[in-house]
Amino acid sequence: MKTILTLLLLLVAGTGVCSAQAVGNSIYAQGYARTRAAQNEWARRAQAQSELPPTNNTMFLEAAVLLNVKADEYVAVFGLSEEGATVADCHQKMDAAIKEFSDAISVLGIRSQEVFVDFVAQNRIYGFRVDGSVAREELTGFELKKNVSIHYTDKSLLDKLVVAAARAKIFDLVKVDYLVKDMESIRTRLRSEAAEILKRKSAEYEKLLGIKFLPQPQVYAEKPGIYYPADLYDTYTAFEAEQMDRDQYRSKYAIQGARKSRTFYFNGLNADSFDRVINPVLLEPMVQFTLYLKVKYDLEPRRGR
Repeated sequence: MKTILTLLLLLVAGTGVCSAQAVGNSIYAQGYARTRAAQNEWARRAQAQSELPPTNNTMFLEAAVLLNVKADEYVAVFGLSEEGATVADCHQKMDAAIKEFSDAISVLGIRSQEVFVDFVAQNRIYGFRVDGSVAREELTGFELKKNVSIHYTDKSLLDKLVVAAARAKIFDLVKVDYLVKDMESIRTRLRSEAAEILKRKSAEYEKLLGIKFLPQPQVYAEKPGIYYPADLYDTYTAFEAEQMDRDQYRSKYAIQGARKSRTFYFNGLNADSFDRVINPVLLEPMVQFTLYLKVKYDLEPRRGR
């Protein structure tokens, strides 16, 4: 029994990958985005109460694979808002802004069928009119909101789209969706990689523990996951500052703090808790596909039992 436990500990310790890296200002980050993704992955692997535990004649093997994939296509969404004294004024301003933007991006090769204008909302605007000691709220105008979605395949176009939008006085880039076309081939590759890991593990356990797995294992759990770049951005504010006792100086000074800039960065899942990572270098934001596969093996009874 001691020998088996020792071998199991060695196997667990051997699954880690040692690496070193320089640490930048990201040490100020709380790591919430990656933490949420990692927690989701662990939740997929948690054993439900309905799942049967292994017995003397069965054994579970697990495989976890992470695949980083570059997007094939993108959709950028810009938000527009116009105010006016009347609804007609709002629509006139909105139409002019959208036309200027559409003309600019057509020069970049964006076709009309790759642009969609989404009507979002039309609201009343209220303000206060002061008459003596009374501040009365009244209708002062209207606000119109629309979104412009743009489909493109060249990721370098985004900077040019942002500049074209700014020239049309559109400053709100709502989001950028990353799209991957061939999802089925990705799922097939993940299954193949996971199956290869399980075969290797089963052979290692047979050799190290002196056991024999019977053929035709049973797939007990297959849990895929997808994480898009928008889900994996973390933020931090890096600075060091003196502390002032507000009670002591409150009567003498009005303390005005300096503006601290926040940094946002892509913080995708790494090799931690995965048996294999495909395309591990995250030079740019990628879509991260995961697969957790759990298989139950029946054991060949040992002689003399």
